[in-house]
Amino acid sequence: MDLIFLLKVLFFIALVVSLYAVLRNLNIIRIILVYWKDLILRK
Repeated sequence: MDLIFLLKVLFFIALVVSLYAVLRNLNIIRIILVYWKDLILRK
């Protein structure tokens, strides 16, 4: 029982960390896209 509970907790933590990493990457990609858009429109 304890082992299964521990695995569930570890899985939940890994899920939260991976979601956080994906959201940060999406934010970085959005910043890059906005930067390129400004660079192109400025010319």
